Amino acid sequence: MVVRYGSSRTSRVRQSCHQGVRLVRRSGVLRIANAVLARLPKPLHALALKHRELLKFAVVGGTTFLVDNTVFYGLKLTILEPKPVTAKIIAVLVATIVSYVLNREWSFRTRGGRERRHEAALFFLVSGVGLVLSSAPLWISRYVFRLETPDVSLVTQEIADFMSAQIIGTLIAMVFRFWALRKWVFPDEKPRSVSVRLAPAPDSTDEAA
Repeated sequence: MVVRYGSSRTSRVRQSCHQGVRLVRRSGVLRIANAVLARLPKPLHALALKHRELLKFAVVGGTTFLVDNTVFYGLKLTILEPKPVTAKIIAVLVATIVSYVLNREWSFRTRGGRERRHEAALFFLVSGVGLVLSSAPLWISRYVFRLETPDVSLVTQEIADFMSAQIIGTLIAMVFRFWALRKWVFPDEKPRSVSVRLAPAPDSTDEAA
């Protein structure tokens, strides 16, 4: 009897991917996105539909931003208090796993062009560069500008940490990752067997009327 460990592992990965997407859908994020989109003026509504891939990426970015913050401050204020850069790296790694699940199964679900293992390897390579980009501002803040106690007050240190790690670093990494994911990880757009919309299309009976 031959046990296919590879296929079993792949099946578990896919199952956890789908579970992650279902959790996001149940959280109400998509309902909020639909509600906001429906209230946009017509030109903005058309623009949002045209760039829905970017909007989905932004929603995933917001979700992983919360994950990043939760892990970062959970570690930084407890067991890794003297090592904020280490806490940041761990937080980004956790957020990257969440990001892969959501981007692969939701943001870029209509794109592909590579085998799954090559796609995953490139995704984590791109995310590794993003990790360096997101951690660099915090490193510069702490060890170049010396914005840490006792050189500055605790309040100043925490504000500098938040701005450098969670704002500047996150934005730089997100811009790079969106460009790199489209260019290298999900380079080709697949034929759309299922229409993907952020908001429901007008009912056919309304058009007939």
